[in-house]
Amino acid sequence: MMLEIYLVMTIAASAVSQEAEETVSYTCTEGYEYDPIKEVCKDIDECALVSDACKGGMKCINHYGGYLCLPQNAQIFVTNGDESSQPIDTIPQTPLNPLNPTNPQTPQTRTQSNHRGVAAGAAQCLLGFTLDEQNYCQDVDECSKGLHTCNADQLCYNTRGSYTCQCHPGYQKHGEQCVDRNECMLSHYCMHSCVNTAGSYYCECKDGYQLASNNHSCVDVNECDLTQPCQHQCFNLLGSYICQCDRGYELTSDTVSCVDIDECAFSSYMCQYVCINSPGGYSCICPEGYQLQRTRMCQDINECDTGHECREDEMCWNYYGGHRCYPQNPCLEPYVLTSENRCSCQSAGACRGLPQSIVYKYMSIHSERTVPADIFQIQATNIFPSAHYTFRIKAGNDGGEFFLRRFSSIGAMLVLTKSLEGPQELIVDLEMITQHTVMNYRSSSLLRLTIIVGPYPF
Repeated sequence: MMLEIYLVMTIAASAVSQEAEETVSYTCTEGYEYDPIKEVCKDIDECALVSDACKGGMKCINHYGGYLCLPQNAQIFVTNGDESSQPIDTIPQTPLNPLNPTNPQTPQTRTQSNHRGVAAGAAQCLLGFTLDEQNYCQDVDECSKGLHTCNADQLCYNTRGSYTCQCHPGYQKHGEQCVDRNECMLSHYCMHSCVNTAGSYYCECKDGYQLASNNHSCVDVNECDLTQPCQHQCFNLLGSYICQCDRGYELTSDTVSCVDIDECAFSSYMCQYVCINSPGGYSCICPEGYQLQRTRMCQDINECDTGHECREDEMCWNYYGGHRCYPQNPCLEPYVLTSENRCSCQSAGACRGLPQSIVYKYMSIHSERTVPADIFQIQATNIFPSAHYTFRIKAGNDGGEFFLRRFSSIGAMLVLTKSLEGPQELIVDLEMITQHTVMNYRSSSLLRLTIIVGPYPF
């Protein structure tokens, strides 16, 4: 009986002594913390723990063993394992309990007790681990040892106890093969258009825009400053530009070049006389004897007022486009000058059969004047109650250019019936015959009208 009690106490002492020697500690990989209740490593939520984990308006997304800072409009895709990201944590090369190898979610248990004897006797490592010289189970790096089955176009990533085969960036798994991921079908963030390439993509902008520094946004190209495409004036627009020509020019069919406008070809009424086209404009000129009025009209110059070459015994008569000098005393024998431009016969015997007086008048008309036109009026100056007045064209109407129309008992109107072209001078004698019925007396007077037709219709 005493022997049995001693053995129990010896065994108990031995057990107490063994427990006192085994001090157990638990450590988790970075980003995890040990849960003593569930006895597992649980992920640390850094987004909830650190209020300003992400800067610059980025949003914080918790991740196993860490966190991500992504744009506010970022979309998170959870796959079924065909597309897996690269491992975030490296594999810590810490000894494992050969009887219970851990995974990233299981706390690594390190004891100070010696388990070599046990491992050497019967322990074996799980698949993906191997015993080291100290009888600890160490992970096998299948990727570096060439023990993986990843295809040539895939990347091998070692994991604890195993490995994963992943595609290069821009590619995704389709069965066991890696195929190009069409980023343009997803949220590519291109402002205008997206062009997919093998393993990547790039953004393109519409004509008139160029890529911004972020390679996604499009900004307007100011073609006016960049290339100066217009010959004259350039106005930038969003995505384009427009050309405008200076005054007197117009755009050609290429919408950038300018050509002179021939204003003179538009209409013959641009100028009253002659139109001269010039680059970007035009000018009007007038013939000799005229001056330009404003921009297109021609006005006769009165040379008799501005300067002439008439002698002192001559008078200057201005007409449309020029002037002429006539004698101040046009009277010929037997007539004498009795008043301005009036010649009277003083001798009844010498003037028998001749007009009693001759009056000289001058007038000017435009070339190609519209007909019929009333141009001159003749009227008796001395009116007698018992007198009868008759008017006729005595000379100067051989071509029938004129007609004398009586408008009252003492007056008549000279009418132009044919259009006359200048320059030319015509002399028309208009005779007024006075018949005195009581005294049975008949007399006549003559009006010698000089008509000067100007060289132009203005």
